[in-house]
Formats: sequence, structure tokens, C-alpha cells
Amino acid sequence: MTNRNDEPLAEIDGLSVTFATRQGPVHAVRDVSLSVHSGRCVAVVGESGSGKSVTVRSLLGLAGPTARVRARALRFAGQNLLPLTERQWRGLRGLRIGYVLQDALTSLDPLRRVGHEVAEPLEIHRLLDNREGELDDRVVALLRDAGIPDPDTRFDQYPHELSGGLRQRALIASALAAGPSLLIADEPTTALDVTVQAQVLALLRAYQSDGTAILLISHNLAVVADLADSLVILYAGIVVEQGPATAVLAAPAHPYTIELLAAAPSVRGPRLEFPATRSAPAASRGCPYATRCPLADDRCLATLPEPSEVPGFAACSHRVRCWHPGARALPARVVAEPVLVGTVPVGTVQADRPPVIEVRGIGKRYRSPDRSWRTVVDDVSFTLAAGESLGLVGESGSGKTTTARITLAELRPDAGTVLLDGNDWSDLRERERRPQRSRIQLVDQDPLSAFDPRFTVERIIGEALPGLDRTARRVRVTELLRDVGLDSELLGRRPTELSGGQRQRVAIARALATQPEILVCDEPVSALDVTVQAQILALLAQLRRERGVALLFISHDLGVVRQVCDRVAVMKDGRIVESGPVDEVFANPRHEYTAALLAAVPPLPAVGEGLGDGLGDRQTGDVSVTTTTTEQRRESLDFSQS
Repeated sequence: MTNRNDEPLAEIDGLSVTFATRQGPVHAVRDVSLSVHSGRCVAVVGESGSGKSVTVRSLLGLAGPTARVRARALRFAGQNLLPLTERQWRGLRGLRIGYVLQDALTSLDPLRRVGHEVAEPLEIHRLLDNREGELDDRVVALLRDAGIPDPDTRFDQYPHELSGGLRQRALIASALAAGPSLLIADEPTTALDVTVQAQVLALLRAYQSDGTAILLISHNLAVVADLADSLVILYAGIVVEQGPATAVLAAPAHPYTIELLAAAPSVRGPRLEFPATRSAPAASRGCPYATRCPLADDRCLATLPEPSEVPGFAACSHRVRCWHPGARALPARVVAEPVLVGTVPVGTVQADRPPVIEVRGIGKRYRSPDRSWRTVVDDVSFTLAAGESLGLVGESGSGKTTTARITLAELRPDAGTVLLDGNDWSDLRERERRPQRSRIQLVDQDPLSAFDPRFTVERIIGEALPGLDRTARRVRVTELLRDVGLDSELLGRRPTELSGGQRQRVAIARALATQPEILVCDEPVSALDVTVQAQILALLAQLRRERGVALLFISHDLGVVRQVCDRVAVMKDGRIVESGPVDEVFANPRHEYTAALLAAVPPLPAVGEGLGDGLGDRQTGDVSVTTTTTEQRRESLDFSQS
């Protein structure tokens, strides 16, 4: 492993990126600097639209044709990247720099089998041929290492035949195929359940131990705490804090970093309640965080501070860009009692309420490439009442999304039925079902693939608002954007001009446009950072409380499920293996698979843990913070105090 003080493998110095749009130039990144050494992991953290993906894409020469990239230096292995031609870039990408994108469905060619996609870097760079099956054997091994079950079968499948989590793992396998010395991973665990996430993190750690440098983008702070050596916190395109991960997580100095840590939901402890809306970054000369910072004063609004060393951490280069470093002002309000939703507290079950939707013994099977039949959903039943939220959890490929599609009547079940208000729903013809379609809406886990790439945000949302004139439609679309924390300046942008988190919020806004009675949410916050995630969860709670909206909430994030759901159903191999009130199931899991899911949840960093004189040797910068490993957590988990 390369020493921390040696020359970095990759270096970004003074990067600024501006995009030309129809509304004028947009400053996406301003004066960002970071470096990555061999065998180390640097994590870039920040909310949707903060410039994370733009930063790493600039290091790959993929910022886009409308981007103006300026930097004092962009280097890889001592080579200046700024003057490279496209042909020279192709010699680096895939071979020496691997890239895991966050949009798995749109990143894989829908016309090519998964095995051919993973083999592409090996073929392009002529690392292996297939005369004796060496290439196919290597691809199957890569799929297996990435945690894909039955890799021989998946090799011959197309991307649309895989679940979101399996597609994400195929991307990881492709990025690692050529053994790159630098791996850029943009939200590599977003679509993965906790058990597969643990497997992928172990794979990344193994590559890191062998000397691979990792530049990680993630909004999952537990993943960051588990893997990263250093953190770079971005807000509105500006680095507001950076330093060793142990120092930043134990003693966050910027109010935004504190907010990120406080907003992360967990599977135990008190629930947190956040405002349903947040201020957008300010377009001013001062700190862009000032409009939502509880500590902001006139100086914050007028002048952006220069980066400075956090007192006591100079030796470990913990730097912050704030006029009030280290001041602790947690934005979350701890909810000691359950949050009221109508007259029913979150986490309780009311058996006397009639179900608005009822799923009775549904089943679905598909034919595999080898012509055998594969059962995806098997005898699944549940009910959902107005204002109630049911969480559906399980590993990738367990049948959650297929269950959701049958509930929406996008798929016809091979067995069983779905009732809406006690009447046939899944058995109706589509023309009979269409007048009621607005009552039940989907928030899809792949919004980019669900949007027409030619449409603007205004048109995407406006499609769900027939009967309104142009002015009234724009007013309503603007209101919906505001409800999900987006600004009206996005009205004219197209899906590819939005970040992943922004697209996810547009998808939620579109689903809310028809004022539905039931929302089927398939990983609705998986692409969002924890602060925006908290905002969306607060919005969903508000919809339940004020409008009685029922939620079928699919998620691999057990902390999110506990935050928003009354009941939980755990799926494995197409069947519900355990269900009940969410706090009871998480406190006392009866099925071994449920217990394994809970044990695999990585520990969240505690806000301010170790603050004060006892935080290592602060004068020397030798930061030593005690953290709990996943194995220790398995032994010490005690949900009886939840």
C-alpha cells in the first residue's frame, strides 16, 4: 500500500465547471481540490446537485459537451489530463480508470447480454481472448465476485431481465474487469440491499488492500464510514469541509456536515422529524448554505470564508469553510412519541380500518433463458388501509418490484388477485381500469428510464395535469417542484441535465400531481442524500396525515423503513417470510433471514462521538476514534430498548 505522503495517483486542483444552459451559465463546481493515493479511499459526500458527479466526471473527461472545465491541474499517475484527446482518454477509461455509474439501467446496453457488457473492457483493451473460453470464464468469475447469484444464467440475460440491484452489481463487475488502478464509484451501493451491500463493500476493500485507489461518491454515511480514509463534503459546488474520515465524522466542524450526520435514519433509537421543505442554496457572494443555516449572520450572507484548519486538527489537515466552525446546532427535532398521521401514530396498526387495497395470494413466474420456469412471486398477501404505510423489504431479486407491478396492475398475476376498495382491480381490462388509474401512482426506482429524454421537467410533470391551461399548469408544476425541494429554474431542463437525486424528486412530484390515494414507492429515496431524503420522508408523512394517502414502500434501507412505515413485510425468494408492526419485527425478528438483514446493517457514525478533550491526541492530529464493526454489532445489537 502506498504511503499517504507519497505522490497521489490522481489529483484535482482548483477545478471549476460551468454549464451552458438556455437560462444562462450554471456554475456546478467552484475551486474543488482533492487527491487520491494508491490503496486509499476518498469519499465525496453532499446532497443532490452539489457537484459530486460533475467533479469525478471531469477527472474522466466526461463532463459533457456544454461544460467548460477549468483547473490548475488534473493529473493521473503524474500525467496531465487537461490536453488529452478523445483517443487518449479511451486508452485510460476502463483499463487504468474504472467507472461505476449510478444509473444502472441506462448505463447498460439494452440490446446486449450482461456477459458481453462485462467483457467489453477486456475485449477493447485486448486483455483476454475467448479461444479457449478464457474470456467467458473470467466474466463469470467477475459476476460471482460482485455478488450475483447463478452467474452462468445471468451471463446470457439482458439488463431488463435483472432487478435494479443485479444491474448495479453487473456495472461493478464491468468496472473492475480490467483491474484498474483507480476505481471511481458513483453511488455503487444505491440499489443494493444490506446483505449484498456488505458483500460489495468487502470486495472494494479487497481491491483497496491490493493497492487500488477508490474515489467514492455516496450519500450513505454508513458506507462512507466503513470504507473511506478521507472525506470531502460538497455543498452547492463548494468544498465546505474535508479531512480524515475519522476526524470529520467524529468532530464535524461545518453546520452542513452536522446536518448530514443528524439526518441519517437508523433501525433503532428515536425517530427524527425534519421540515418538509428546505431552502435552496443562495445565489450570493456569501456562503451558499447561509439561507438554511441556523447560525448564519450578515457576514455569512456577504462573504464566502476561505478554508481554514479546524482548531486542534492541523496535523491531520482537517479543513473547513465556515465563519462558525464547530458550533453545534442540530437541525433535527427528536420525536419522543410516535408522529401522528391523522389519528393513527406511525408504528401502530389499526385492524378496524377497511383496506383501500387488498392483495390476495398473488403469484408470478417467468421462463428463464434455459427454458425452465422461475417463480418470482409466490402466494403473497397483504392489505393497506387509507393513511397506512407498509414497508416491503428483502434482497435484490426477492420479488419486491414484481409485487409492486402486480399491485399497480402493470402485470397480471398468474395466481391470486388484487382488489381496490373491495372491487376487482387486477382482473379488469385496461380500458375499464383507466378511469381509476389516477388513484394509484408509482414512484419508480429508475426515473431516467421512465422519462422521455426529449421532454422538459415542466412537460414531464405537466403530462399528469390534463385539463389545465398553460399558465395554470405551470403554476401547479412549480408548486409540486417546491413540495419536493426543487426550484422553478429546473422547469426548462431535460432529464439528462439533472442529477440523479433531482430526477428522483421530479418522479415523486409527477406521482403527486394526480393527488393519488395510494402511492407505490419503489426505492423512492435510494438516490437521495440524507437531508433531502429526510425532507421527502417528511413530505410522505404529511401526505398521510393530511390526505390519508396509503403507501406501499419498497426499500432496502431498513432505517428508512422504520422511519416511515407502520408495518413491514420481509420477502425472500418471492415469499413473505415475516410481517408485523415495524418496531416489533425489528426488535424481535423471528425469521433467521430477517435477523440476518438487521445484522448486516452497517453502523452509522454518531454525531460528535468522542468530542472534547478525549478525542485522540488532538494536538498531534493522531485521531483515534472507536468505531463499531459489523461483526461487533451483530453481537451487541439489542433492539429491546428501541
